Order: sequence, then structure tokens, then C-alpha cells
Amino acid sequence: MESLNALFLYSTEGIIIADKKGQIIKANPSSEKLFGYGENELVGLTVEALIPSRFKERHEGHRENYNKAPHPRAMGKDMTLFAKRKDNSEFPVEISLSNYKQEEEPYVIAFIIDITERKQAEEKIKRINIELEQKVTERTKVLQEALSELENSKEKLSKALTKEKELNDLKSRFVTMASHEFRTPLSTILSSVSLIDKYKTEGEDDKRKKHVDRIKSSVTNMTFILNDFLSAERLEEGKIFAKPSEFNLPEVIEEIISDIKNIQKKDQQIIQTHAGEEIVNCDKQMIRNILLNLLSNAIKFTGEDGLINITTSNTPKEIKLIVKDNGIGIAKEDQQYLFERFFRAKNATNIQGTGLGLTIIVKYLEALDGKIAFESELNQGTTFTITIPNH
Repeated sequence: MESLNALFLYSTEGIIIADKKGQIIKANPSSEKLFGYGENELVGLTVEALIPSRFKERHEGHRENYNKAPHPRAMGKDMTLFAKRKDNSEFPVEISLSNYKQEEEPYVIAFIIDITERKQAEEKIKRINIELEQKVTERTKVLQEALSELENSKEKLSKALTKEKELNDLKSRFVTMASHEFRTPLSTILSSVSLIDKYKTEGEDDKRKKHVDRIKSSVTNMTFILNDFLSAERLEEGKIFAKPSEFNLPEVIEEIISDIKNIQKKDQQIIQTHAGEEIVNCDKQMIRNILLNLLSNAIKFTGEDGLINITTSNTPKEIKLIVKDNGIGIAKEDQQYLFERFFRAKNATNIQGTGLGLTIIVKYLEALDGKIAFESELNQGTTFTITIPNH
């Protein structure tokens, strides 16, 4: 009995004994210290005096239920229980209950531990876990961004290599094509120069003029070939940008028609018409290059007595350029490939050209936000329509 009393008095856990009504009949020194009461101050109080007021009513119901079927158990499993000190401050506790009878009266023994330090440690661990999760999330995000950047760099590098390969292929194919296409005009120039040297009298002026015209035509063709290549290379490298300026569109077309007279065939006619304001705001050089390509193609693919119409218009909405010929036309099966680099239609393989002109026009129109459309029928001619927004 003496040892049990010593256990009660010197236990580090708070021990409280209460009757079935919840009135405290005995409390050890540790419980007094735990709740901030003096010696024997707890005796006579109900256990609800040690519980925060917001839990009192609920606790009374729990106590009544426990009295109906008393048994040893731990209270508040997976819950946080709070107790109240004499000064009304609260602290977390862990409570175990047991029961016994004395002279047929039931009593409850409560073993109480202050778990403030444990809760603080748990909160600290929880906080550290949250911080670790945040760090993991942040580092995962950084890693994902780095991987995404690496993937983008890989994709950019792949595109750059593809572009470089395409450019090298363009140059290689051009060298092959140019060596073939230049051979004919150079041979014409050489033979014409040799023949001119033989025509020395005044009566042979017509013959000399004929060969001079042939030389001029050959030089013009070679210039077109070189311009096609240089334009294609610069466009592929992204070195050409639209530079709008105001200029007189019909005057520019007249200049172009004058420039290509050397390659016009016998009795070919070029008819020019314009509607709307003559002054336009666009990239003059791009417009020149587009029309030069379309007109030179029309001349090449139209017979000696052919008719070529160039119709232009300028409205507040758009600039429209239409080039129509009555030449050899384009077969239906070839039309889907018309804007591919180096493509030559089956009925055009024996006609001088690079197969780059229409590809270059498309690139220029991308810079101008413009569009190209065409209609063609074999042996009936072709019509190209260019529309450029009038910003």
C-alpha cells in the first residue's frame, strides 16, 4: 500500500481520481503542478473545470457514456486534446483512463501528460516537411524548366541544322542548275560576238543588230538566273524584310516592261492597265521582283505572237496585281507542285529557268502578308493574282 501511495505522489504524470459525477476526489502533486493549482485545490472541482469551455458540454456527454460501460482506454486517439490551467491558458495533453470500484461506487483514474514539447516537435517536423516539399517542388520546377530549355535548344539546333542542310542543298542544286543554264546563253553570246566581228559594212547593220539583241537577251536571262539565286539565298537566311515606301505603281511597271524588252519574243504584246490611286505604300523592290518574275515567266511560256496582260489596282483595302498570258499553261497534275523549289512542269523542261521564281514570290508575300492564287489550263494560258493588304 505504501509503495502504491509513493507511486501516486511521485509519479511524473498527472493523476486525477474522480467519481461518477466527474468530481475530483484526489489529485497528485504532478497534476497540481500541471494545471497550476496549489496543494489540494483540485479536490472538489469537476473534471470539466480542467477542460476549455468550448469542449465542456461535449465532455459531459462523453463522461456519461464512459460511466455506462467503463473500461481502460486511451482518450483522443488520432486527435489533439486540450486542457485548461488555473490561469485559463490551454495546453495539449494525452490522457489514459482506467476505472475501479470501491464499496460498489465507481471511480475513474485519469493519467495526464503534457505533450506541448511533442506537439512543438511535430509541428517543427511538419513545417520542415512542408519546406522540404516546397524545395523539392521548386527544384523539380527548375529541373523541368532546364529540361524544357534543353529540349527547346535541341529543337532549335535541329531546325538550324535542317535549315543549314536545306541551304547547302539549295546552293548545291543551284550550282548544278546554273552550270547548265549559263552554258546556253554564254554560248549564244560567244557565237554572236564572233559573228558581229565579221559584219563590217554598213549594209550588214541589221545582222549586227540581230546579234547584239541576242547578246542583250542572253545577258538579261543570266541576270534573272543570278537574281533568283541571290534572292532565294537571302530569303532562306532571313535577311530580307519589308521596307514600305510610297511610289508610283504604274511607273514602276513601265520600267519593268522596259527592262524585259530584251527577252520579249517577236510580236509579243504586253498590255498594262491600272485602276485606283497610282501612289501605293509598299516595299518597292519586292513589288519589282515579284512582277519581274511573273512577267519573265509569261514571256518564256507564251508564243511569239502571244498576249500578256498586267492589270493592277489600288484600293483602301488592298493592292492587286494580275498577270495573265495565253501561253502553254500548266497541266493539272503539275499544279500542286508549282511553288516547290526547282520544280519545272513537264511542258517547261526545255525552256530556260531556275524553278525558283514562284518560290521566291511566295517568300516575298510572306513578308508583305500577301497571297498568291492562279488559274491555268493546258495550252490555254495562266493567270496569277497577287493580293497585298493595304495597311
